[in-house]
Formats: sequence, structure tokens, C-alpha cells
Amino acid sequence: MGRESVGISVSKKEDFSEWYTQVVLKAKLADYAPVKGLIVLRPDGYSIWESLKSTFDKKFAQNGIRNGFLPVLIPESLLGKEKKHFAGFNPEVFWVTHSGDNEVGDRLALRPTSETLAYTLYAKWIKSWRDLPLKINFWNTALRAEIKATKPFLRTSEFLWQEGHTVHSTEEEAREEVKKILEIYKNTVEEELAIPVVIGKKSEKEKFVGAVYTTTMESIMPDGKALQMGTSHFLGQNFSKPFEVKFADRDNVEHFAWQTSWGVSWRLIGAMIMVHGDDKGLVLPPKVAPIQVVIVPIYNSDEDKLRVMQKVEGIKEELESTSIRVHIDDRNELSPGYKFNDWEMKGVPLRIEIGPKDIQQQKVVLAKRYNKEKIDLILKDIEKVDLILKEIQKNMLKNAREQAERNTIEISEYTEFKEKMEKGGFFNAAWCGKQVCEDKIKEETGADIRVIPFDREKRYSKCIYCKEPSSMIPIFARGY
Repeated sequence: MGRESVGISVSKKEDFSEWYTQVVLKAKLADYAPVKGLIVLRPDGYSIWESLKSTFDKKFAQNGIRNGFLPVLIPESLLGKEKKHFAGFNPEVFWVTHSGDNEVGDRLALRPTSETLAYTLYAKWIKSWRDLPLKINFWNTALRAEIKATKPFLRTSEFLWQEGHTVHSTEEEAREEVKKILEIYKNTVEEELAIPVVIGKKSEKEKFVGAVYTTTMESIMPDGKALQMGTSHFLGQNFSKPFEVKFADRDNVEHFAWQTSWGVSWRLIGAMIMVHGDDKGLVLPPKVAPIQVVIVPIYNSDEDKLRVMQKVEGIKEELESTSIRVHIDDRNELSPGYKFNDWEMKGVPLRIEIGPKDIQQQKVVLAKRYNKEKIDLILKDIEKVDLILKEIQKNMLKNAREQAERNTIEISEYTEFKEKMEKGGFFNAAWCGKQVCEDKIKEETGADIRVIPFDREKRYSKCIYCKEPSSMIPIFARGY
């Protein structure tokens, strides 16, 4: 088979969108479903999601958060309880109106998000201060009729995500929860996916509808567009009042509770593909790779095969004893060259090549996927593979940080801002805090305020648009 049929046929620089779609499909992470706007996760794609899920679950548990389950159908009457919140989702809602041939009466929404459903239940479960804090996370799908161009993992009408909903007796405790969750998100994305993120607040215009404020983590993709990687919201009492989420304190005085909600989705997988992939395909960080090491045996005769496979099985056993995920590619009908290209397409972090000459010299050849470096490793040092995988993980984050820095621009003149925004990037630019300037910038450049970094909430300058005094320096960018 030629490169046209099995490899990536466009370069990442020349046609980023087409390159991305080809990587998703040809690396077998996902495929399109028969219904427009939906995708199917294939085992490798789901394995990456499971890896992230496992890490989040451990960290959530350490923070006293437990998992629960919520149904997908929500009565319209519940959604109307917090009208302002629901209005933000209404254009995207899928409605169930019939059961068989019979009308259901009160229309049922396929869950766009679960605040209204969860808080109706929380009002039943919470009676006194003894029931608090209540911290539950739900691993769900959400459904939102995607009206823009769909793209696997980034924009689909159904997506995998987790949504956490916590209830607290004090405002201070709820605010602290918002901060803790954002830190969990940041650390996990940087440590597991090797993607650097910027954390901070959303502007009033861009915050989650119904929240007092929204904190966010944002990342810049290689094509110069921003991607929202996760959000953590302080809801205050904006939901506890309409849903009557109340508790009696130690003196038996009733109070409305303080709440948070937060979530990340499989969009994280899309970010990983975009940040690390290259013209040969996917490049996986070792921590989330379904297969961390693939061994490709090389032989020309049955006698060679016997010797090589014995050695290969020994290497596999030794690596697996240190919890490394290993696969042997023993497909006889394919050449070593084809196998190399195939595993490079799938992004496996490390390939081990071994043939009769290597055995004779008591070594193997290691090929690193992320930088295409090949090195020899003495067989007796095979345990060093674990250290090499850790080094790859660390260097992938370092490279991604450098890429993000190249795509980040300090700017103070609006004419230059408009010109450079055409090429994309993160733009550090002062803002006066007025929505009229925010709206004008969006209208004239297509750029949103993606995040107001915490360390720049009180940095003084002049607004890039109106030149009036500014007290913050947000990041502007065009986004996905």
C-alpha cells in the first residue's frame, strides 16, 4: 500500500484542519457515527479517556468527592426553574416529545448539562449542616445540537465528560473548592497529556450562565486558535435559591447553601492530538498511551524467528514486570518498514527493534516517536526503558511549552493587534473591563477574552481598544 492510502496525505502546517481529521480517523481513535454530529470512540481513543478518568477519580477521591449517576432525560419544567441559565442552552437542546406513538406530556430534554436535575435532588437529600459538604461527580455524556461545523472531540452533538456538583455551608468553602478543582485540572492536563495551560477567570460576558464567576484553563493550539480545556464555576446561591437547596445550621437556623460546578470533556483528547501530532500521525504522551512500547521483531528465516521471538518474549516479560504497557507486533504478512510506519501513525511513544544481528551484539534499537531519535540500548540495561519513557513525557511538555510561548504575544497597539490576530495566537493585551470594548474587539477581530490570568488581575496599563486606564491584562484569542 502507498502512503496515500494509509498515511497522512496533508501536512500539519499546510492544512491543519484536514490533517487533524485524518489523524483521528487513520490512527483509529474515533470514527463518524451514522447520525450527523456524532462520533464513535474506538478502543484506543476510549483507552486514553479511561486513563484520564482513572487519574481524575483518584484526585477527586482525595478531595472527598464521590461518583454518582444521573439519567439523561430532564423534564422541561425543571429546566425552567433557573430561566437565565437554561436560556443559554435552549438553542442546543434535543427534545423528546414521544414515547412510541404517545406524547410524553412535559417535554423531556436530553441532558445538555445537569445543574437543574442535580439540584432538584440535592434539595431532597440535604436537610442539615451534617449533610454538608456534599461532593458528587458524574461521568456522563452531554447532548447539545452542534450548529457550527463539527469536528471529532472538539465539536460534536454528544460528548463524554465529567461534571462535578458540590454544596457547601459557607461561601469561603465553596470558593476554595472552585480553586482546588481548577488546580486538579491543570496538574492532570500538564502531567498526563503534556499540555501547558493558563488558568484564571472568564470575563463577565464569557462566564457560565448562572454562575457568579467562572474560572477556566485555556491552551493555545499550534494553528493559533485557543481551546478551553476545562472550567470550574462558583455558583454562589444562584441555584440554591430557586431550587431550595437549604440546610439547618447547628442552631437550627435555615440557610441557603453555596454551590460549585465544574467539568472537562473528551476535548482534552483533541487538544493532545493537535499539540503533539506531526505529519506522520499521532504522538502520544507515555502516561496515557494505550501501548507505551511496541516491539517489532525482525527476521528472515524460521531459525532466526525462533531465536528473535524467544528474546522478544523475555523483553516483554521484563518490561511488563515494571507495569509498562507492551505489545509485540508479530504480524508475519507485513514488512518491518510497514510496521514502523503503522506504529508511528498510532503514536506509540517507544518502538523496540530487534533482529539476529542485534541479539549477536546483545542490544536493541530504540526509536522515540516524539523526536524520531534512534538509539542503541544494551540488553542488560533494558530496565532503563522506564526512565526513557519518563524522559519522553517530560520533554514533550517542555516542547509544548516552547511552542505555546512562540504563539504568545505581548501587545499594546490595536492596529498591530488586528494585523497579527489574522495569524492567531495568545495576545496579552490590557482591557478596561468594559463590555463595550470587549464586544467591539470581538466584532472587529473575531477574538474573545479567553482568560484573565490570576497573576494579571491587578496589572495596570491602558486598554488596547479605548486607551482608558486598565486594571487587568487578559489573554485574547480566536477559539474553537
